[in-house]
Amino acid sequence: MKVEVLFNNDVLNKKFSAGWGFSCLVDSCVLFDTGESGKYLFNNIKIMGVDISRIETVVISHDHWDHTGGLWELLKKRKGLKVYACPGFSREFKEKVKKLQGELVEIDKFTKIACSGNTNDFTGQSSGEEIFITGEIAGSYDGQYMPEQALVVKTENGISVITGCAHPGIVKMVEKVKEEFPEEQLYFVFGGFHLMDKDKRAIEVVVEKFKEMDIRKVGPTHCSGKEAEKIFKDTYGNGFISVKAGEVFEI
Repeated sequence: MKVEVLFNNDVLNKKFSAGWGFSCLVDSCVLFDTGESGKYLFNNIKIMGVDISRIETVVISHDHWDHTGGLWELLKKRKGLKVYACPGFSREFKEKVKKLQGELVEIDKFTKIACSGNTNDFTGQSSGEEIFITGEIAGSYDGQYMPEQALVVKTENGISVITGCAHPGIVKMVEKVKEEFPEEQLYFVFGGFHLMDKDKRAIEVVVEKFKEMDIRKVGPTHCSGKEAEKIFKDTYGNGFISVKAGEVFEI
């Protein structure tokens, strides 16, 4: 299944707009997070030749500006888009989605999602490929409660987990996914791991946990921090995947 990285702090080349935040498009249909800016997001969408008319669903990981910033411009261009949010998101976020005529869906449990008009599978998906949302997972940021959810993709390679910032803890979030698929291979975990403020030993503990869970490929980016990216790369070698705006890969 194809993943297109639409926004990130790191970019494939200078044509792309860089900024704080993250956004990726899964199977041309599900947009996960929207970066800090609609202007930047749409510049990258144009460069990558993404057809926004094919986007049916937006999943927002958590209610922070660097993950919701591009959503408002998208909703202006695409009325009626389904937006999956955690129940614990702010009232301001929920009201703004509704004001811009988005269809707000609040998820508090592990849920399979599908594009409208295609209730069983996403257009273009082969047999056995499915997309899920974890539902709200409790986390914290700056001493305050921070609910967050991850996107989960099941393919013939196994289970892939996409995180925005992993405020609940990246290991905790992956373990929650593993509980849903105890017999499946954990194939690829990528996105923001929020390790940029952690010391080297704390990062090494996370990497050790990943290896214990037999996660085959990793792509820490955004708020993961350069030291974490280096440690993961040194440990995983060819299993380390570069996640920059403009990158396209299969999971």
